[in-house]
Amino acid sequence: MNTLTQTSLQSYRKGWRLSIFAILFLPLGLQAQESPMLRLSLEEAQQYAVEHNYTMQNATLEVKKAEYTKWQTLASMLPQVKAGFDYQNMCGYEMVMSGGGGISSMIPDTILIGGVPVPISLPSSGDESSGGTVIPMNPSGTFSITASVAFTGAQIVGLMLNDLAQKMVDINHKQTEQTIRSQVRSVYVSILVMEDIVGLLDSSLANMQSLEQTTMESVRVGAAEQIAADKLHVQVASLRNTIQANRRSLQMLYNSLLLQLGADVDSKIQLTTKLDEVLDIQKLGQLTLGGFNMEDNYNYQLLQQNEQIARKNVTMAWMDFTPTLTAYYQYSAKTYFGKDEGFNMTPPNMIGASISLPLFSSGQRYAKVKAAEIDYTEALNSKQQAEDGLRVQYNQLCYDLTNALETYQIQKENLEVTKRVFINTTEKFHYGHASSLEVTNASTDIITAQSNYIQAVMSVVSAEVALENLLGR
Repeated sequence: MNTLTQTSLQSYRKGWRLSIFAILFLPLGLQAQESPMLRLSLEEAQQYAVEHNYTMQNATLEVKKAEYTKWQTLASMLPQVKAGFDYQNMCGYEMVMSGGGGISSMIPDTILIGGVPVPISLPSSGDESSGGTVIPMNPSGTFSITASVAFTGAQIVGLMLNDLAQKMVDINHKQTEQTIRSQVRSVYVSILVMEDIVGLLDSSLANMQSLEQTTMESVRVGAAEQIAADKLHVQVASLRNTIQANRRSLQMLYNSLLLQLGADVDSKIQLTTKLDEVLDIQKLGQLTLGGFNMEDNYNYQLLQQNEQIARKNVTMAWMDFTPTLTAYYQYSAKTYFGKDEGFNMTPPNMIGASISLPLFSSGQRYAKVKAAEIDYTEALNSKQQAEDGLRVQYNQLCYDLTNALETYQIQKENLEVTKRVFINTTEKFHYGHASSLEVTNASTDIITAQSNYIQAVMSVVSAEVALENLLGR
């Protein structure tokens, strides 16, 4: 009985401890399962995208790959060393040399190795009384190390081409970063605008619902007609539907921003930069006053590198007329695995050099040079055409930004006026000095004004981004 009581008491204490543990640590577990929150200003969002966006990561990898490609060309101009081992087994075969005028009579008694005479002793076996000499062909192995280097003019030009290619990859990397920053800015501003519009429509909906409720009370007491309440009911439903559509669009914009950032798709984002801070009208207007330095434009920089590559290709074509130099050194060590040494004529050290000069190719190399020169001329023409086009594009983008800023100012004032008109109309309707039709028209005007305002803001952002991209900022 005492044992049962003690067991029950231990079980109670264990359960009590588990309950305390659950109470203390359950909130921590729930908090760990919540989606991460990202509080980002516009600059922080752009920097986050540069560090995590997958397109940007691929552009960074391309830079590293270009460095390795350049090293491949450089390494081909440096000495190449390789080692090898060769094993031979004649399966017990023996070479028999006859006496007198046989093969052995033609083998000298000594040979010169390094200027020093060395006697040759041929192993013999078998029946020497018959005048023959038997040379066993024992298994042998040869270990060799070869160092070689080849040098051509094409290798030098190829290294220069790889350097230009690496510069183009660097420019593409910067251009990709610029594009990602621009895309993040566009989506960020779109979210700010949409949030302001949703807030405005929520306020308008609250006023419309209040008017609808007041009108319904007036209908009950016979002070208003049912048709007025029906019109307000339809207008409230339409306004509520517009708000829901804008909220769905807002959620799509947040999803798009997550993709641009390269963040976890389950993350939550809180934007800390205000719309007025982004749309600095005075600062944006100064973009059109700074002038245009074509050297800062990334597309123009790529055209410059393309011109340099076309010029180097002409030089590369001429390199086919230059000679090729080759030098090598080889060390060989041959070892016999049998009881008797075999006949070893493999020198341990050997060096060599060669030069080859192309003489005649039926005009193939000359045609290659002419084709490269034509490519270079085409690259010059494309660059000149691009220069003219960039100047025209700069002027047009300055006009677009100026017009967008003017339209933005007008639509912003129009939205403020429309809000005041709507509030004034609802007040008059509340006191019976305005009809339901006037309220409906005022509500419709607000929706139209906010749509025009969104378009005006996005036109400013689009014109600003296009001009900054052109300026290379």
